[in-house]
Amino acid sequence: MNKRKRAVVIGAGLGGMALALRLAAKGWEVCICERSATPGGKMNRWSAEGFTFDTGPSLITMPDVFQELYQVSGTDMREHIELMALTRQVHYTFDDGTKCCQSASLPEWLDTVRRFEGQTDGFMKYMELGARLHAISKSTFFARSPIEPPGKETLGVLSSMPLLRGWGNYHKEMCHYIKSPYLRMIFDRYMTYVGSSPYKTPGTLCVVPYIEYAQGGWHVRGGLYEIIRSFLNLMETLGVELRLNAPVAEIAHSGKRVKGVRLENGDRIDADVVIMNGDASTAGLLLGREGYRAYPPEERSLSGLIFLFALKNRHSDWHHHQVLFSKDYPKEFSQLFDERCFPDDPTIYVNMPSITDRSLTPGDGEVMFVMANAPANEKVRWDAEGIESARQRVLKRLQASGFPDFEHEIVVSDVWTPARMEQTYDMPGGAIYGRNSHGKKNAFIRPFNKDLRFKGMYFVGGSTHPGGGTPTVLMSARITGNLIEKNER
Repeated sequence: MNKRKRAVVIGAGLGGMALALRLAAKGWEVCICERSATPGGKMNRWSAEGFTFDTGPSLITMPDVFQELYQVSGTDMREHIELMALTRQVHYTFDDGTKCCQSASLPEWLDTVRRFEGQTDGFMKYMELGARLHAISKSTFFARSPIEPPGKETLGVLSSMPLLRGWGNYHKEMCHYIKSPYLRMIFDRYMTYVGSSPYKTPGTLCVVPYIEYAQGGWHVRGGLYEIIRSFLNLMETLGVELRLNAPVAEIAHSGKRVKGVRLENGDRIDADVVIMNGDASTAGLLLGREGYRAYPPEERSLSGLIFLFALKNRHSDWHHHQVLFSKDYPKEFSQLFDERCFPDDPTIYVNMPSITDRSLTPGDGEVMFVMANAPANEKVRWDAEGIESARQRVLKRLQASGFPDFEHEIVVSDVWTPARMEQTYDMPGGAIYGRNSHGKKNAFIRPFNKDLRFKGMYFVGGSTHPGGGTPTVLMSARITGNLIEKNER
């Protein structure tokens, strides 16, 4: 009998766990080493006084990508998690008091577009461009690593690439189709989904808003951490070993072939392949590469400042997802990426999943996830004074946008700063998506899923190809799994 191949995954984030499931289903012996006391990486959970919070992603898109992973693991997604479709996806408030709601119903949303634009032709043409680029991405960018040669099917798909639009600056390309300043702000915001500025990313990323408008958004009953809990159950069924509180000190290698990992406690775990599920830029340090350096601050994606608030009263007339825009969006992104400081007037994202899912509260009350984008660098001081200064700017924007006063209702609270993210998840500067997507090189040539210098060394997760976002991370696990099966069998 052939000896089972053994893989070690560094990091029990969404991508690492998904790849572990894929390899275990193929007969691999898999061990995950997680530095923290809880699995999930940035998709994690915090509970206090009976209130339950997701501390990371707050929306699911492309559920078919999740279903495919469950099927590969030998089961059906519906047996493990319950997706709740959001009919009112996002409620927007602008600085001048104008409001609108992004509806999952296309006729309702087109009424909103018509109210702002006077017509819907531009929006529909923009979605048509996004649909074409998405169809191409499914067979190319989302399907394989850039180091793999394209097949005949890929070459055929590429022949249908749009030639005139989608290749310039995202904001300028979008403005060709969308004229309303309000809708332009809504579409510009989608580039924060990949931790980047709409004024610096390529127009081909119009696939991001297209996916949300075409396929909708979902909440997971019980919170998105239920996905991680279901993965843990599947890992146990498939025999995946999970070591918590097990930070990796070194990736062992002989010549140019990895041999396993050494933990900080001295334990050695031998393996045929090693997969990095942390920030890809940190692998060089573990490998002992000469000239190692993490991404400099100017190349990092956005981080975030997050406040978690548990409120004692129920507010059924509030909204699940809300965005409160700053007065000057270009200035906000200039401060984030050029000055690399926390904005004077930040746009605020408020997620209140208890509006939809009452299982997250002990009775009356609400859970609030309040987030503002923040730069991923060491320039901003996140001590008590820095946090309070930023908190006052957040509260000022909430008040200016007419958000009801809630401070007197807070039962418990917590705060996540970029510094805390950096320390907890080993992300340089707290950059949530690794490198930003500014320019075609950064957007499309991300760290490869397979190391080109060390045999048996692979990467998975939001910092590698094809990028960040929960469904994209699962695509990364599929791509990396295919590469391992192709090269290591």
